[in-house]
Amino acid sequence: MAAETLDLPTLENWLWDAACRIRGPVDAPKFKDYILPLIFLKRLSDVFEDEVNNLAEEFGSAEIAWKLVEEAHHHGQSIVRFYLPPEARWNVIRQKTVGIGEYLTDVMRSVARENPKLHGVIDGVDFNATAAGQRIIDDSPLAELIQVLSKYRLGLKDVESDILGRAYEYLLRKFAEGQGQSAGEFYTPREVAILMARILEPEPGMTVYDPCCGSGGLLIKCHLRLLETHGEIQNGQRRLPAHVAPLKLYGQEINPTTFAMARMNVFIHEMEADIAIGDTMRRPAFTQNDGSLMQFHLVTANPMWNQKFSTEVYEHDPFGRFTFFGIPPGSSADWGWIQHMYTSLNERGKMAVVLDTGAVSRGSGNQGSNRERDIRKAFVEQDLVEAVIQLPENLFYNTNAPGIILVINKVKRHPGEILLINASKLYSKGRPKNYLTEEHVEHISSVYERWAAEEGLSAIITNEEAAHNDYNLSPGRYVVQNDGEEVLPLEEALVQLQEAEEERSVADRELEEILKVLGLGGVTHD
Repeated sequence: MAAETLDLPTLENWLWDAACRIRGPVDAPKFKDYILPLIFLKRLSDVFEDEVNNLAEEFGSAEIAWKLVEEAHHHGQSIVRFYLPPEARWNVIRQKTVGIGEYLTDVMRSVARENPKLHGVIDGVDFNATAAGQRIIDDSPLAELIQVLSKYRLGLKDVESDILGRAYEYLLRKFAEGQGQSAGEFYTPREVAILMARILEPEPGMTVYDPCCGSGGLLIKCHLRLLETHGEIQNGQRRLPAHVAPLKLYGQEINPTTFAMARMNVFIHEMEADIAIGDTMRRPAFTQNDGSLMQFHLVTANPMWNQKFSTEVYEHDPFGRFTFFGIPPGSSADWGWIQHMYTSLNERGKMAVVLDTGAVSRGSGNQGSNRERDIRKAFVEQDLVEAVIQLPENLFYNTNAPGIILVINKVKRHPGEILLINASKLYSKGRPKNYLTEEHVEHISSVYERWAAEEGLSAIITNEEAAHNDYNLSPGRYVVQNDGEEVLPLEEALVQLQEAEEERSVADRELEEILKVLGLGGVTHD
């Protein structure tokens, strides 16, 4: 096998090559149902092999290491992070030439039997399935698929931590959009997730929550940040020493496939995690004995931007999440998500959330009422907004819009102040997407940590200044760069138009009621 490390373009070319092996007999959206479990199995096998190789270095012999692993397993013990039965190891799978579909199905079930945390996660696909009496995928394309997937190693040092998320997002985008549909997912770029973990700076034993966790990438980055700051090298891998408490991680995800991948990811990383499936906004999974929402030290999230929920979801909320700050508009759930996350913070909690840039500016400067501006105003007046970081454009997979990171902190380091960082020029040009380098992440996180105003990059404003600017918290308004006026993205303009129409509709209904009371009849519209 090649020892190359997978970068994003290589990953995408590799996945496309894999998909082409089976795309004749299988509908495009179902490609991922067959490819992803195999990628995960390959990942499991390579990580398992790495664990045994580390033991071999420790004991001076690969033969001794394998013997110790098997003996420990035979006695119901484990000296590696998980156990993979011999038939599920990739070097064995690669040799199969007949009965491959049935063999793969049995292998997935045997892995789930050996590792109960993977029940219902890895063993749901029947590689031997038929339709109208015919195999959906014959052994021949399956054999080709296995050979393609053998091209790269997927050990912990070979690929980034959320390789499954990357794979899934690419497959979604390639196949769903190929059918004229939107992928509808937001994969958080690796470097943005690292930046968020740096901002949150998790400490041992903390609870961390992601209410729309996708494949678990943001939770993984918090786990890895703790390993970076408090871990030590053991058997060639960075682990937490016995006296350092791990993070307790919680996530909820509505999409069953993505939920399964989150479960796979936390399994690979030995994370202490509780991942639930379901609709967070309507049925949050993590509640306390009295029925109220569980509260956490940290919240990290990248919800779908400008999601549309009926205002009834907010008005009839049994958890009281929207009673204090206000009901968000139906045109964008950004401040609905923020209020859910805020309610999920403990008394000293802190959150970092990625949102559309309009979340911090929509409604400001308008005459009359605006729901988002009014909610934003309440957060500023309660001294909860700590920082806003404007990101460069074209970082995210299925939008060119730049996005922002909003930091809410119940115990601000600098009360009465807000740090605004305009990082829109801090990026490297990539194909197809721009990206932040390690130096960019370091620079931005350093400005946040030092609470520094740097010309052309950051500004510190008071809550009173925010009020003077009608609670517009867009960093571009306060940090002048040499490219002139900000241009409103098309998506942003559409959301603003929808919100204005919604506000007008509410005003019309209120006026109609008043006129009825006065006996003057209804309102006519042009």
